[in-house]
Amino acid sequence: MKFAKISNLYYKTGVYILLACALGCADQKTPPPEPFGIVPSDRQVEWHNTEFYAFIHFTINTFTDKEWGFGDESPELFNPSGFDAEQIVLACKNAGMKGLVLTTKHHDGFCLWPTKTTDHNISKSPYKDGKGDLVREFVDACRKHGLKVGMYLSPWDRNNAAYGTPEYIDIFRAQLTELLTNYGDIFEVWFDGANGGTGYYGGANEKREIDRQTYYDWENTWALVRELQPNAVIFSDVGPDVRWVGTEKGFSGDPCWHRFTPEPLEEGQTPAPGLIKYWESLNGTREGKHWMPAETNTSIRPGWFYHEAENDKVKTPEQLVDIHYNSIGHGTNFILNLPPNKVGIIPDEDVASLTGFRSILDKTFSVDLAEGAIAKASNVRGNEETYAADKVLDNNNMTYWATDDDTHTANIIVEFPEEVSFNVVNIQEYIPLGQRIWGWVLDKWDNNQWTEFAKAESIGNRRLWRGSIQTTSKIRLRITDAPCISIDIYHIRAQGAHSVIPAQNNPEQPGKGRYFKQWNHSFNIGWH
Repeated sequence: MKFAKISNLYYKTGVYILLACALGCADQKTPPPEPFGIVPSDRQVEWHNTEFYAFIHFTINTFTDKEWGFGDESPELFNPSGFDAEQIVLACKNAGMKGLVLTTKHHDGFCLWPTKTTDHNISKSPYKDGKGDLVREFVDACRKHGLKVGMYLSPWDRNNAAYGTPEYIDIFRAQLTELLTNYGDIFEVWFDGANGGTGYYGGANEKREIDRQTYYDWENTWALVRELQPNAVIFSDVGPDVRWVGTEKGFSGDPCWHRFTPEPLEEGQTPAPGLIKYWESLNGTREGKHWMPAETNTSIRPGWFYHEAENDKVKTPEQLVDIHYNSIGHGTNFILNLPPNKVGIIPDEDVASLTGFRSILDKTFSVDLAEGAIAKASNVRGNEETYAADKVLDNNNMTYWATDDDTHTANIIVEFPEEVSFNVVNIQEYIPLGQRIWGWVLDKWDNNQWTEFAKAESIGNRRLWRGSIQTTSKIRLRITDAPCISIDIYHIRAQGAHSVIPAQNNPEQPGKGRYFKQWNHSFNIGWH
């Protein structure tokens, strides 16, 4: 699958490029560019590389037809008749996902593993006569099929009698410890922002409020994650590694900056999960204090858990494609919720939609239009062959084109062997050096002159421009605003295929527009 290969190749090159420069700079008169501003950690770079993965909401709510359990549900209710972790994992993998994040415990407090911290867990259910461990089954299936594993653990627990007291924090951290020590490597730990309210609380049946700024002692809770899973990113409204995009409708803002400064709801408050101006997460902060990229989350169905009444409301392949462009296409990661049914599998309706979605993307990125093309740049770093424009076409992930220091605008032209048509352009920055591009324009050669057809601000991990069909013999990418001292690009590719294009695109309702079929092509560019 070429689209996936492009993404994997991109981030593998990041490490090797830096290594190549370190080893080869003795033979170069001009050193490689310096990093700009806030840069990602290694764990964040690896997370960026993951891009597309699943959310799996499966617990007591699946059997009570609820979205949020009250906490008084009997474990006896949990008994999937044909649970099949491999079917779920393969549905994810076949859709092009690289991992999944499992809701090990939702707000109702029911734990999908035989925890020692509470009796409200799978060992008290009839599933496998109380000897089951769904977390283990999911993890084993993911390892078998090469998918990464993430863990969602709800801080709020509407079942636990200790919730709201210091004792519960010890319980919560003990649950984290079990999950992060007994199941191997974890790539993401997901903390929800819903905290405090009415609940069962061991039979008290009351409302309990907590101070979201201080109750969970997040700094020390995050430190526990760092200790047990140093390579895992931590997700919440305030990161510290990954932020919520600010909506569950399946799109991000444009621009969408990887840097972010969370602002509290009220002056004097400390930013905390559930206590920030979440709407600012849509765009991020161009010169933010933290590298805290956005994760776009939505469900393939209206609800997060399975409801039979929603079987005819599954998002279509075309809607999923729109969400892909409005999330990954804006530089965010895309986590798509796939709720298993009461049997314990992903329903046929959902699998069919995922299959159609993957087919569209595979066809869109199947043909390399840049093969045999020639690249020319407005500036080459030190006028050295090491950084020449043709490096973007040599298929060598150890080489790249770069500009001189103090070059804040530049362009590169790719001239094709013959006239081509496309309607998708893929641009990538080399983000280990920071998010360096603040403005860009795409031009095509038309009637012996350059004609602009696309323009935006951010690029980041990936920018997918999609629009009307463009036919041309050469294309020009202009960087119009770059605050850093150098601009550089390491790779250009182009593909073409048959796919579905939206006649109109409303990010509030992805995929709700009119659609038509058209032969189209994508042109791929990688920046750093």
